[in-house]
Amino acid sequence: MAKEWTPSSAADGVEQALKILEGKWKLVILFHLFGGKLLRFSELERAIPAITQKMLIQQLRQMEIDGVVRRIVHHQVPPKVEYGLTDWGQALCPALDALLKWAALREERGENNT
Repeated sequence: MAKEWTPSSAADGVEQALKILEGKWKLVILFHLFGGKLLRFSELERAIPAITQKMLIQQLRQMEIDGVVRRIVHHQVPPKVEYGLTDWGQALCPALDALLKWAALREERGENNT
């Protein structure tokens, strides 16, 4: 059954969702993992050269706690760890795509960025 939203509950719900995505690197990490990609930590480091190792670890851990990213440990020698999106994390793709299209509309209309 669909939830009935009020203006306040809808605003609160979106605010909570945005808090999960807060952080300079979380969206970049998400876009690298969309499409069912599984990437090793070192692959993410190479894909996002401006991020520090410490920050990448922090962002991945927080996204794992929030249920957006899953950490897959392959018990082998040497150990192999991969990161991918949970189903819930992958479900963000259409929402972020819609936001991207919405933002592009502003540019198409020639509106200021103020």
